[in-house]
Amino acid sequence: MKKTLLLVCIILGIGANAQDSKTYKLSLKEAVDYALKNNRTVKNAALSIQAAKQQKWETTAIGLPQINAKAEYKNYVKYPLTGVEGGEDSFINFIFPKQSLTPSVTLTQLLFDGSYIVGLQSAKVFLDITKNAKAKTDNEITKGVTSAYNNVLLTQESINLIQKNIASIKSNLFESKAMLTNGFIEEEDIEQLQITLNNLENNLNSLERMHTISLKLLRLTLGFTDDVAITLTEDLQTLISQTKQQATSFTDFSVFKNIDYQIAENEVNSKKLLYKLEQAKLLPTVSSFLTGNYIGNSSEFTFFDKSQNWIGTAMLGVTIDIPIFSSFASNAKRKRAKIDWQISQNKLIDTEEQIEINYQTIKSDLELAINTLDNKKRNLELAERIEHKNNIKYKEGISSSFDLRQAQMQLYSSQQEYLQAMVNVINKKAELNVLQN
Repeated sequence: MKKTLLLVCIILGIGANAQDSKTYKLSLKEAVDYALKNNRTVKNAALSIQAAKQQKWETTAIGLPQINAKAEYKNYVKYPLTGVEGGEDSFINFIFPKQSLTPSVTLTQLLFDGSYIVGLQSAKVFLDITKNAKAKTDNEITKGVTSAYNNVLLTQESINLIQKNIASIKSNLFESKAMLTNGFIEEEDIEQLQITLNNLENNLNSLERMHTISLKLLRLTLGFTDDVAITLTEDLQTLISQTKQQATSFTDFSVFKNIDYQIAENEVNSKKLLYKLEQAKLLPTVSSFLTGNYIGNSSEFTFFDKSQNWIGTAMLGVTIDIPIFSSFASNAKRKRAKIDWQISQNKLIDTEEQIEINYQTIKSDLELAINTLDNKKRNLELAERIEHKNNIKYKEGISSSFDLRQAQMQLYSSQQEYLQAMVNVINKKAELNVLQN
């Protein structure tokens, strides 16, 4: 009975673990969408927007009515009127009480402050800055996921090709050993093939390690933990087909929609507001207050007794703060703020021109990458035919193992160049998409 219960517990435990471990099947678009929701850097950028909204309200609240309550209690441990004629019962006790309690409520209202007006504008600009920073983060994550996704596909495709090449070399070795036995080839031919096999197996080991690292990097970019399995539902050829179906140029491209331009524009607006802030400091600050309090005096602590006498007071007032002279410090601050504003305007012009150049460059790079891919594909087809012909010649004894190895090396190089060209096209397309946002 105990053994049966133990077996049931083990089975249930295995079932629970199987349910806990989840495999995500992701296309490139699904991977990007997932990362934009779950990547920790993206989450922090979204939280920064929420913090900016709270800061905006915090700034707004400065100009709204403020109510504060206060209670002040005093007790003379050493009473100066003790022993004085009339003493504690005299009228002076009211003016100079042994104990006193003064609860009060004060209402304050800011009537005019130039700095407050600028502060409201700055809070809005700061919120725009955090939103643009979030958009910039999204763009970087999109590029990062695309690159990481492509690296996983690249290493996997490379592993598949090398495994296929290893199988082909092992087949050649098997046939060559039989040919050596019959005296059709020399032992050097076997050694040449063995060198090629050793190099391929070493490359396979290296690629398998790189594939593992690429998967970990993709998990990190997506926001997954290490115990989550990921299956990529697209391959490089599929992504290339999708890329070629899309237009290679953007006729509706606008610099003003670019996030880097908007960030530079935020910088101009913030520097302008700092200049306006220094100007606003020359204006007077006007505020009002309304205070109401009760004063209770007593020789003993009787403030909670109904018989306690209270004197109520109320006061309304206005405060005007006028800056007059600051030894020219405020003038220097205004000039410096204006210079910073002018610098940010120049940077905005440079940013606009740089974005235009980047757009033209990346568009040209994408067109070149597509042309290069087509060329690498043709080269790969030629290398495959050359290797196939040399393989036949080698088996027929017409070609040497050295010639066969050269053809094989050319084929392996063409395979990797073709895969890298595919990745380059996809990455350039991603850069062009990000530049438009």
